Amino acid sequence: MNLVHYSVAHQTAFLTLNRPEKRNALSPELVAELKEALHKAEQDATVKVVVLKASGEAFCAGADLGYLQQLQKFSFEENLADSQNLKALFLKIYTLKKVVIAQVQGHALAGGCGLATVCDFTFAVPEAKFGYTEVRIGFIPALVAVFLIRKIGEQNARQLLLTGELIKAETAHALGLITKVVPPEDLEACVNQFAQNLIKQNSGQSMHLTKQLINEVQNLSLDEALNLAAHQNAKARATEDCKKGIAAFLNKQEIKW
Repeated sequence: MNLVHYSVAHQTAFLTLNRPEKRNALSPELVAELKEALHKAEQDATVKVVVLKASGEAFCAGADLGYLQQLQKFSFEENLADSQNLKALFLKIYTLKKVVIAQVQGHALAGGCGLATVCDFTFAVPEAKFGYTEVRIGFIPALVAVFLIRKIGEQNARQLLLTGELIKAETAHALGLITKVVPPEDLEACVNQFAQNLIKQNSGQSMHLTKQLINEVQNLSLDEALNLAAHQNAKARATEDCKKGIAAFLNKQEIKW
């Protein structure tokens, strides 16, 4: 049985975590399959948006605790290699050339909350709880901390990472951790409609370049960030999408992306 189901419809790639009996916990095999699926979606020219969702009651319960127990017997070098593997997954989602939307139908905890954190948009049901619970089992939320501080700021990140508390979807939304809280019966339709709006209204090339710019400017000085922005601005003007979009606008024609 595949641990990640992959399908494409209406220019959207759907990646479904499929380990419901383990609450979609992040085993090495699941991480590997998810990275492979993300790469497949990124390389598919017919795909403009990626939706990450899950089967069963939980979105993702984080690291597989049985596997974590095995890791205690590993050397530092072996543990570092394993950590680099998860880092590669988070970074792949965060820097993917396509927009990634998380469809959270249940709890997203620890590394599972990390998955939601690195997506561009996250839609969740009111019943879903979010939390970085690593400190409660003697572990640390090391990798996700880097992304979370960027997303919601240091003070809010401290509150979540150091307490390990679980928060409701409404609180996660108020903190800027997730995009929208949606009733369970409307979740799939809401995510699909949001994806279709992006697909129909926006240039895929422009979304890629904008996402890249957002990722890169945050660690630069003001002068460096503006120089990068000016460079990307000039680069974008030469793209086929920009030429097409401006021509359609000037001719008062509907742009078909």
